[in-house]
Amino acid sequence: MPKLLLHVHPDSSSPVTRIEVELARTHDMLVLTYSILGDLTGLSIPPASAPVRTDGLWKHMCLEAFLAAGAGYYEYNFSPSGQWAAYRFGAYREGMRDAATPDPVIRWSEEEEGVARLVATLHLPPDLTGRLGLSAIIEDKAGNRSFWALAHPAGAPDFHHEACFAVSLPSAAETALD
Repeated sequence: MPKLLLHVHPDSSSPVTRIEVELARTHDMLVLTYSILGDLTGLSIPPASAPVRTDGLWKHMCLEAFLAAGAGYYEYNFSPSGQWAAYRFGAYREGMRDAATPDPVIRWSEEEEGVARLVATLHLPPDLTGRLGLSAIIEDKAGNRSFWALAHPAGAPDFHHEACFAVSLPSAAETALD
């Protein structure tokens, strides 16, 4: 699968100039590789911490995945700190609860000047229906946040909106884990 590009919301500005996401999948696992390009020295990157489930990651810097499931969806949040969250929604912004899921594995690295990567490996829930949304919230050192997604609906940033579920989750045959 080719690299997917996230687009900054028109009302946002950021020291980041580009965010790319690559997907690899087996039957029940998904690996998301978010590549963040730009002036990393201008970002507020959370320090490494225990890889535990943590609410409120979206208030700072986190990378997200939304997976359609029946009438609802799952939301996954991944922080460069190693913290994560997973929620199940019954419908658009309704019925939010913690998703029962094994802990994802999250790796953060700054590999070269101006390029950082977050790799998140997660177990896929069995009730997925195929649509996928990818997004990012990037915080700069002044506390300003920019909002990135595959697509944005009109108005304020809203990653839960159906317009953000802009691609199909690839089948296990379309991508492969190394």
